[in-house]
Amino acid sequence: MTDAPYDPDLQAMAEEELSRACTLSWRELSKITPWGDTFDGVAPGGRYVDVERSYIWAQETGGDILVEVVVSGGASRYEHGARASRVIKKGNA
Repeated sequence: MTDAPYDPDLQAMAEEELSRACTLSWRELSKITPWGDTFDGVAPGGRYVDVERSYIWAQETGGDILVEVVVSGGASRYEHGARASRVIKKGNA
């Protein structure tokens, strides 16, 4: 992400989607990692946005899983989107 102005609407949606993305346990996530998807959504303020969700290995395959969410105003505005991430530790089966 670049030094774009902070957008509380996009950040709120990124945090909310991250909470949803982290509802699975490490054991469940390890079966689909690496994986990601992009879908259309509506931010709390009512505008249409792209939501990108990714599950990737934080370092080595089979270790901790990095869950990342980016909410942006579309592909051309991806760099100005809001990002939220969390690591799911391997021990959290």
